[in-house]
Amino acid sequence: MTLVLYYRPLASYRHKVLIALYERGVPFEARYVDLGDPNSATELNEAWPVGKIPVLKDGARIVPETSVQIEYLDRKRGGAAMIPADPEAALEARLWDRFFDNYVMTPMSKIVTDRIRPDGKGDAHGVEEARALLRMAYGVADKHLATRQWVAGGAFGLADCAAEPALFYAECVEPFSGGYPNLARYFDRLFARPSVQRVTEEARPFFKFFPYREAMPARLLG
Repeated sequence: MTLVLYYRPLASYRHKVLIALYERGVPFEARYVDLGDPNSATELNEAWPVGKIPVLKDGARIVPETSVQIEYLDRKRGGAAMIPADPEAALEARLWDRFFDNYVMTPMSKIVTDRIRPDGKGDAHGVEEARALLRMAYGVADKHLATRQWVAGGAFGLADCAAEPALFYAECVEPFSGGYPNLARYFDRLFARPSVQRVTEEARPFFKFFPYREAMPARLLG
């Protein structure tokens, strides 16, 4: 049965699960959801009332949360496994998956969201805290990547799927390329990956709607 992925083009977490899908060559149907349109969101809300995307549907099975979706694909769809079989390596992969989601993606999203708040409703203090958290995370990741090609387990996997969208947009709001050389070289390797190139190309027409588009490096815009 064909998988269905409910998504929005600029949703950063969409990149994460798409990379895993493209890495393993799994066929799926993409369904765009406009959360501002009740009619468009009806099917998603019936499947997953929480309403957050992307959501994966496999027959009657609803799979929310990108980390769970990628593990589900490992178990049910075969192909290139994103989580190592070795238990210790698997723990490391899951740790770094959470690291990039919580300490890069979350503060990046805080900075982006603050830019589109109504006048007078901004949170300058919260944005500064988010930037400080990003710089801390960059330092930790830079040290970790000093002797590694990929983040965890020795091969491209779950943690790299999480790192791509987080770093892609974080580079626009709090650049790391100038001060964290190991992280910058890792991102170059990541960005050269065919699955990442495909995801980027598909998202390119929608970059004009990104609140920090003017800060996007030329290599990201293509």
